[in-house]
Amino acid sequence: MSTEIVRLYLAGPMSGLPDSNYPAFCDMADKLRGAGYLVINPAENQPPPCGTWAGYLKIGLAQLMWCDGVALLDGWQCSKGAKLEAAVATILDIPTESASVWLSRMGVPDPALPAHLSGLAVAARRIA
Repeated sequence: MSTEIVRLYLAGPMSGLPDSNYPAFCDMADKLRGAGYLVINPAENQPPPCGTWAGYLKIGLAQLMWCDGVALLDGWQCSKGAKLEAAVATILDIPTESASVWLSRMGVPDPALPAHLSGLAVAARRIA
């Protein structure tokens, strides 16, 4: 079994959300890092010189190219940028899963499941 650290790009909705959804990005980045992943979190990027949405997206896409997977935050389907990032990852054969799936692969229970089912879901994913 490989002990190589997996580099994940974190994608999700930002535009139009309070604080650009940075708290959700940083919270999930902390959880994924705690599970052993190396996380590229666009909420931690410096603003691009142009300060535009396209500028932020260009930085994120360049980072995504060097990642082993993409972890999607809730609501990513409603984000033009996150949908584009997921599409690029798919075209490049970079695995794309919800952040909770990436956590479960490292044995971290899914907080969205009731406690009595969460352990079963983690065990089932390990067997699969």
